[in-house]
Amino acid sequence: MSTTDITAPAGGLIEIRGVHKSFGDLEVLRGIDLRIEPGSVTVILGPSGSGKSTLLRTINHLEPVTQGLISLDGETIGYRREGDLLHELHEREVLRQRTAIGMVFQSFNLFAHMTALANVAEAPRRALGVPRREAEGHARELLALVGLSDKERVYPRQLSGGQQQRVAIARALALRPKVLLFDEPTSALDPELVDEVLAVIRSLARAGTTLVIVTHEISFARDVADTVVFMDHGRIVEQGPPAEVLDRPHHERTRAFLAKVRTGGDTPSAAPEAPTDLLHHLPEDHS
Repeated sequence: MSTTDITAPAGGLIEIRGVHKSFGDLEVLRGIDLRIEPGSVTVILGPSGSGKSTLLRTINHLEPVTQGLISLDGETIGYRREGDLLHELHEREVLRQRTAIGMVFQSFNLFAHMTALANVAEAPRRALGVPRREAEGHARELLALVGLSDKERVYPRQLSGGQQQRVAIARALALRPKVLLFDEPTSALDPELVDEVLAVIRSLARAGTTLVIVTHEISFARDVADTVVFMDHGRIVEQGPPAEVLDRPHHERTRAFLAKVRTGGDTPSAAPEAPTDLLHHLPEDHS
């Protein structure tokens, strides 16, 4: 598979301040503070249940925070501030914000009844009102960028897992987001299909989109990340450049986790995500 380097909008600045998230009595995030610079690549590592995916989902308000703030280029995500009070935004306003924050799930979440081209073109049409011809023209460009220009009329069931994930990445790019979130993008793939998806993500990293990636691919993290964040029990244990966190970690918990991953002792959960990306929140299009 070959991909062309991807041209993308300037990446956005993400600021996460004092974020907590609870599900009933279970506190999943316990005070997260993190600044993600525009155009940077941040890889989040940690054992299953450490809060990695929940943190990712709070960034685009798929999970409302219990406490704290998340902002993109200074705009608070999911809430409107009035003095010291926060008011949750209406769903339409949240959807507008999500057009700047794309997300790629581990389980693809493609529409089974739509071709690859239609899957990619649908979000700009329904979220931004882009005319069909224009949306499909851009979708063709994106499919070419992820190496799938010959698959535009193919349905998801006719694609390999790696090809489906590349269509999902093209779909996330269709709204020209400032930020792309990846939740274990290769964990549902057979090993021989992993490299083709990672190649596309490397192209995105070179393009300057802000990327936040939850993964267990340690060698990939070392290769592509500007910052590696290690989480455990809902907290950030340490963060820094890959050479520091991956090769000279300061904390024993980080060292133990990396040793387990390198020997195959800790693997990500492959349980599918619910279909909660932008398209599944949009009204039906009957045109």
